[in-house]
Amino acid sequence: MAVAEVEYASAAGRWVLLATVLGSAMASLDATVVNVALPVIGDDLHAGVAGLQWIITGYMLTLAALLLTGGSLGDHLGRRKVFVAGVAWFGVSSVLCALAPNLGTLLVARALQGVGGALLTPGSLAIIQASFRPDDRGRAIGAWSGMGGLATAIGPFLGGWLIAAASWRWIFLLNVPMSIAVAAIAIRHVPETRDPTVARRLDPIGAALTVVGLGLLTFALIDSSLAIGVGGVAALVGFVVYEQRSAHPMLPFDIFRSAQFTGANLATFLLYGALSGAFFVLAIALQRALRYSPTAAGAALIPITLLMLALSPRAGVVGQRLGPRIPMTVGPLISAAGLALLTTVDPGDHYLTGILPAIAVFGFGLSVTVAPLTAAVLAAAASDHAGIASAVNNTVARVAGLLAVATLPAVVGLHGRAFDEPAIMTTAFHKSMVIAAVLAAAAGVVSWLTIRRDHAVSRDLVGERHCALDGPPLRPASHCDAA
Repeated sequence: MAVAEVEYASAAGRWVLLATVLGSAMASLDATVVNVALPVIGDDLHAGVAGLQWIITGYMLTLAALLLTGGSLGDHLGRRKVFVAGVAWFGVSSVLCALAPNLGTLLVARALQGVGGALLTPGSLAIIQASFRPDDRGRAIGAWSGMGGLATAIGPFLGGWLIAAASWRWIFLLNVPMSIAVAAIAIRHVPETRDPTVARRLDPIGAALTVVGLGLLTFALIDSSLAIGVGGVAALVGFVVYEQRSAHPMLPFDIFRSAQFTGANLATFLLYGALSGAFFVLAIALQRALRYSPTAAGAALIPITLLMLALSPRAGVVGQRLGPRIPMTVGPLISAAGLALLTTVDPGDHYLTGILPAIAVFGFGLSVTVAPLTAAVLAAAASDHAGIASAVNNTVARVAGLLAVATLPAVVGLHGRAFDEPAIMTTAFHKSMVIAAVLAAAAGVVSWLTIRRDHAVSRDLVGERHCALDGPPLRPASHCDAA
């Protein structure tokens, strides 16, 4: 039941792609739309910088903390089943967000949204990895990346228009028809897959330690509390110790024996930390410092996702032929250059000559990177373990975003209602782009140092296990040492 052998060009393959793209787009769409809505929500619910941070991190916290649980549940119970449950949960919690009468209620509803996202997000990629023929997985992952960009491209503009025409509450209601459609398609057309090798027991203690550790650490970073931060670090250390000793771990640390897997996840952490931090500050700066309307701020970011839509499938094919090392090195460096260009943008600059060139360079770099990076991560694990591999990589990306949004405002001098002061906001914006550029460039360096240059993705996706490329070798082999 691990591999359903769906062909990419078949009707069955198109239905699987549609369900997984719409499902994952729902979660990513919510992040981009909410970023654009932050200033308006802050005004309506009387939230300062810390409140805006919690609107984002409340969602990221439960999402990041429970992604491993979501991936494990999919491997145990069936990836389609857990994916559909997550889609339904996400839709219901989105309604709660739309109806929230105050900031506290919205934060609780956002945390509930993160639970739904944790169930559906690892399932989307795991379904692709476990369902498609090995030779078609690179193309399917590239199409998943690019087609998901279409929803993300439309989302900020549509969200900005809804905010201006009606209310920020409608941005959450967008998820309701999407969740109904995704659930219906998945139930009818997506094959069920699971990992037949996993033990039938779950890991509630590991999940609890993750939630507590990340929650305390996030609170400490936003509120500058050292004691709480120490408690968060202690809980996360406890998670690592417990998982290594558990007979049924949620996170099998054997997966990190693969240099390919570890290096790709470190690059993911750096790149998505840069991405999340940059988008959080950029969405606010466009409206508060550059005086864009919500609609204009949403439209300003569309070129990024249009480039990903157009180029990600091609990048997936290139990565499949040449191996992921070159695109995973060059792409982040290009993105870093785009972020560095944003440091020259000041209030009064024209969009076409100031922001658009930087956004285009940044988006091009992401387009080159994302599909090869994702394929490299999944190729480092056998298809039976696609759920946990996808969940680990998604967790790394979300934790990076969580820490970036929790930390960056304090580092660049954003406190209280400072985002209402254009001069302070502009300075903080420039500093944020410098930090994000450094992180993105570091992701490229890590990829160059850790990813095999001759390791083509298509070779991994055949399902064979080569040394430390696809995971721990089944038996010792002397030629592995040369890798």
